[in-house]
Amino acid sequence: MNPPEFQDESDFPWGIGVFDAHCHPTDTMASIADIPRMKATTLTAMSTRGDDQDLVFQVASNLGNESGEGDEDAKQRILPCFGWHPWFSHQIIDDTTTSEDSQKSADEIKKAHYSTVLKPPPDDDFISSLPDPKPLSQLLSETRSRLERFPGSLVGEIGIDRAFRLPQPWTAEEHEIRDGGMTPGSREGRRLSPHQVRLEHQKAILEAQLRLAGELQRPVSVHSVQAHGGVIEVFKALWKGHERKIASRRERKRRGSHADAHAGSDEEDGDIQTSKKSNGAGADAGEHEAPAPGLPFPPRICMHSYSGPAETLKQFLHPSNPSDVYFSFSSVINFSHHSDKSVAVIKALPDDRVLIESDLHIAGQQMDDRLEEVTRQICAIRGWNLRQGVQQLADNWRRFVYGDALSNSL
Repeated sequence: MNPPEFQDESDFPWGIGVFDAHCHPTDTMASIADIPRMKATTLTAMSTRGDDQDLVFQVASNLGNESGEGDEDAKQRILPCFGWHPWFSHQIIDDTTTSEDSQKSADEIKKAHYSTVLKPPPDDDFISSLPDPKPLSQLLSETRSRLERFPGSLVGEIGIDRAFRLPQPWTAEEHEIRDGGMTPGSREGRRLSPHQVRLEHQKAILEAQLRLAGELQRPVSVHSVQAHGGVIEVFKALWKGHERKIASRRERKRRGSHADAHAGSDEEDGDIQTSKKSNGAGADAGEHEAPAPGLPFPPRICMHSYSGPAETLKQFLHPSNPSDVYFSFSSVINFSHHSDKSVAVIKALPDDRVLIESDLHIAGQQMDDRLEEVTRQICAIRGWNLRQGVQQLADNWRRFVYGDALSNSL
């Protein structure tokens, strides 16, 4: 099954506002100059590793606004996101739970760390090609500082990836011909090694960043490849003891609440709703209270370029979850590699939990084209006319980023 053909040939309504929920423009710094000429309203720009944290910060300082207010009149171009991607999680050493032996040399600490977090354990030559590991406490401190400079910023890109393998070290020939316009640190076409980052280490780095997002009450953008079960495990561990109380159908009827009007197939034990309304973002305040500041989990989560099955949505969207979970889709990932599955997921989601993204590593016309393409695809799948769909997706992004109170005021 292929994605439905575009049904609406209308001119694309950029003026409503089009928001890229996940992209990497700082991976090609030469393209940053094209952003002011783009049709898209705001790019939610991710950081992933040591090479791009400051670049995202600098670009957001130049093209965004540090107040993070999301002023539509100012047409905030860049919404910065600060986080450490699972592909680079091996570069982080967890010093928050154990202390290193002060008698060990830096080389010994480095060797012990990479031998522990990578499987199969690498040889000395491979280890020597890797950077000295960065303490997790330092990463969290630096991320906190950047987030506080941009009060509207997000945590991302973070997550778990079971499929990823580290690239082989650069050869002299490869390094000589590499594209100097690309920000260092990514694979850039190198052959892959057999080494992977152990799942438990990825989970630890993810959990630490989710806790920081919870403390500062920032939304997060989450990467998950062949790891949806592991991601949900981490979420549930942080949610434990903070679950939302779910009113039964009888209780809602007794209160005469609005929720009773769209209870759908809810059972009295609080099973997930199956209606097209959201199970959290637009619910009655008496049923789903907003998380309080300082909790160990983020208020809102975006599963970026979601590639899981529709059946798993029930776990992400269960109304007892205290975080509201959104799902973003890109033509480059979802309609290239997971088309059939993605169509089923997009059809199954509530209207107000769908987001769009380009997931591109270069800004400019290509990014605009990808955003228009995926918007038209989603509108065709959902049966939305184009203006209705663009408005819905814009409203969803605002709610994901800013929450109900601010999104309703824009």
